[in-house]
Amino acid sequence: MTSVQAGDRVFALTRFGGYSNVVCVPHRQVFKAYDWLSDTDAAALPVNYLTAYIALIVMGSLRKGDKVLIHNAGGGVGLAALDLCKIIGAETYGTASPNKNEFLLERGLNHAIDYRNPDSDYELVLKELTNGRGVNLILDPLGGRHWRKNYRLLAPTGRLVHFGASSLASGKRRSLLNIFQQMITLPRYSPLGVMSDNKGVLGVNIGHLWEESDRVRDWMSEIVTWYDAFAFRPHIGRTFPLAEAAEAHHYLQNRENIGKILLIPAK
Repeated sequence: MTSVQAGDRVFALTRFGGYSNVVCVPHRQVFKAYDWLSDTDAAALPVNYLTAYIALIVMGSLRKGDKVLIHNAGGGVGLAALDLCKIIGAETYGTASPNKNEFLLERGLNHAIDYRNPDSDYELVLKELTNGRGVNLILDPLGGRHWRKNYRLLAPTGRLVHFGASSLASGKRRSLLNIFQQMITLPRYSPLGVMSDNKGVLGVNIGHLWEESDRVRDWMSEIVTWYDAFAFRPHIGRTFPLAEAAEAHHYLQNRENIGKILLIPAK
């Protein structure tokens, strides 16, 4: 990317402390924002699209024609993953609540699955849609009981990428009982087991990649190149004033959002 000069308009990755009118970050985490990159799109790019890029392309070795299951497809990372799958040419399956499915199909999702339907378990639906074969790549932000189900849904040489464990939080208050119940469902992957199954289990946490700044810059550069070529545009579901950050978190926890939620600092 073009070197950044004093006074340039930029966007950046922040590890913590991003809820602020003024942020100081190392220069290696700063990216130049060209005129055609809006403020909201710039804010929506780094975390969601980097997470999706690392999970799909860096770790998941996504290839054209791969079948990809995206959980929480209507969320910020889910929509970013959908955009990247469209660019690469993958076939996509997405779990979401039914009120989001029409939007997702219009956005380019190939197969929408209502994960809340008690009569339509997504594992059974995926098996039927793929004629029992399963999928090549799964993005799992859920954890808990879903770990085992997703592993079973992998076709031979399939990759399961974990990047969250939202099922550990059953509500807005911490429940140690729920955490314990979910933790005891942890699968025990063994080297011999994954070799025998010809499957891969991977994990992504960009919060632990701060020492990989050069590699992160390369990944971000490709994302921005696709943005500049109009290959995708982030979907901003809703914005909140920075002073209403708590309300924004409630909105997210209620699973009302489609796409990225942004906080707008006061000018």
